[in-house]
Order: sequence, then structure tokens, then C-alpha cells
Amino acid sequence: MASYKILVRASAHKELAAVPKAQLARIIKKIESLAQNPRPHGAEKISGRNIYRIRQGDYRILYAISDTETEIRVEKIGHRKEVYRHRVQED
Repeated sequence: MASYKILVRASAHKELAAVPKAQLARIIKKIESLAQNPRPHGAEKISGRNIYRIRQGDYRILYAISDTETEIRVEKIGHRKEVYRHRVQED
């Protein structure tokens, strides 16, 4: 399987900066692992949208996959109580 390129939106970068340091390393490792397996065990497609989500503790990582361009675009990172409240923009 080809390695995917990981792109992180500027807004997701800001959200990542707000994550407690205890969870930060785990979340970054989880995002990096998407390059080899964009649909890992536990990943779920959000109903009616071309967005997937994976869990890391109490945090969720929302991302889009482009198989034709072998890219993963991280759209949003946040606590499970907050991450779904604002709609993610899709291209």
C-alpha cells in the first residue's frame, strides 16, 4: 500500500495546540499512523459526509481521504463533547 501524504488544516493546527500535553503525543502518533493505513480498525465514516473519524482517548480526529491523490486532510481535532458541534467544511 502506498504511503499517504498528511495535510493538516490551519484550524486543526490551532486545535492541536489546545490539546493537553498528556494527550498530544498520542494524537500526533495516531495522525502519523494514518499515512500507512488511512482506514484503521475503529475508524468510522461520518454519515452522509466524506469525513472519517478516529478516537484517541477523549479526543476525536476528523479527516478526509483522497485515494486518487493519496492524501489525508486532517479537518478537525477536539474533545468528544465539542468536536461535532461545528460543521466541517468539505471541498
